Amino acid sequence: MGVKAENAIGFIDEQRNLFVAVADEIWEYAEVALHEEKSAAALVRVLAGDGFTVEMGAGGMPTAFVASWGSGRPVIGFLGEYDALAGVSQKALPVKEPLVEGAAGHGCGHNLLGVGAMAAAMALKRELGARGLPGTVKYFGCPAEENLSGKAFMARDGVFDGCDACLTWHPGQTNRVRTGSSLANNAANFTFFGRSAHAAGDPHNGRSALDAIQLMNLGVEFLREHMPPRTRAHYVITNGGGQPNVVPPVAKVWYLVRAANRDDMDELWERIIKCASGAAEMTETRYEMELLKAIYNVLNNPALEGVLDEAFQRVGPPLFTEQDLEFAGEISKSITRRQKESSLKSGQVPEELWNKDLCDVVLPRPAEVEEPKGSTDVGDVSWCCPTAQIGAACGVFGTPGHSWQYCAQAGMGIGHAGMLTAAKVLAEAGFVLMTEPDRLAKARADFERLSGGRKYKSAMPPGQKPAFHQFTG
Repeated sequence: MGVKAENAIGFIDEQRNLFVAVADEIWEYAEVALHEEKSAAALVRVLAGDGFTVEMGAGGMPTAFVASWGSGRPVIGFLGEYDALAGVSQKALPVKEPLVEGAAGHGCGHNLLGVGAMAAAMALKRELGARGLPGTVKYFGCPAEENLSGKAFMARDGVFDGCDACLTWHPGQTNRVRTGSSLANNAANFTFFGRSAHAAGDPHNGRSALDAIQLMNLGVEFLREHMPPRTRAHYVITNGGGQPNVVPPVAKVWYLVRAANRDDMDELWERIIKCASGAAEMTETRYEMELLKAIYNVLNNPALEGVLDEAFQRVGPPLFTEQDLEFAGEISKSITRRQKESSLKSGQVPEELWNKDLCDVVLPRPAEVEEPKGSTDVGDVSWCCPTAQIGAACGVFGTPGHSWQYCAQAGMGIGHAGMLTAAKVLAEAGFVLMTEPDRLAKARADFERLSGGRKYKSAMPPGQKPAFHQFTG
């Protein structure tokens, strides 16, 4: 069966240069979480110019927005991201060379993600308009997916509640519908307060905040043996004191903790806090915890995944140029054989593709449910309405996530090809959902069944504010 959304697909091809230019513009801005002013403005400029009504400030975040077109139901939403990662600046070259030393870079390809989803929304608008069909298309501009989880604040404020379905994608190494869940997680700053003293002259009069942090971290290390499967605990000491001959009166550690689901996360978090409390008691210090975010695991939707899978098979894989293939061959030299094979195995990639650098086919859904490897605030959206995702090949096999290699490919033809393919798949799937009510009904049935009727309730306390201070712009 051929692609049904001919107007949408044709529009993406016709406007290819526009979408590539905006993706590259955002790639160059490389703005970190909650500070994506220029990136959000670039997307808003294009959407508003195309006739979308834009409302800024969703979820209490200046760089979050909702762009809408059309009227009535169905309401189909597309999720876009555009935040960069601190410290992974890289030129669009196959060798490590920062664009700006120490600066942020798009090491997760969110410049592609945001524009690809936008292109899908604009293309679906074209399809509905050409056919005179009712329905509402929404594009959700979602900041701070990395670390600070902007969608969770939007979900808490009911931004996604009116959607019949939400679709999104993520740059990756394969072309395939995503069927796995994700890990729920919490993040917080723990700041300990002690008493300064001369480290040699009268250390007995000091109470070290750094000692408290080290004891908390040690407690978490011993706790690892008793954590549930698929649990992760990460931390960095962001303030360890001023100088070694002064007992540190203040110290701070940033924790990010993950678990298989929200209930497991809540239980584990209580134990993490006990490690902090015990450390404070042992060192005669006190601490304050600043919760940064708390998000859900993804609630899968097999019916929507089926729609996306069929759309992907109709659209086909990205079309890479000879220049792309040459770049891929060069950048593959920076990836060890072990890295590549590990990635291929965990991704359930057929062995006949192992000798290639790029995925040039559309893979079927994995034979086994994908093991969750990370976290995403798409999880909170998925508990508000039926939600599903695809991955499109924007990097060579084995490309490490959050790396200079990822950043390089997000700024050139390999990333562009994957982005344009993802846009077509999302637009095609969106058109199916707009015109085949039974597919939406099945998606809603899966949502109700797999959620067990559990209504979404934010895991963050009322009044929780986005942590604008965590990163500088």
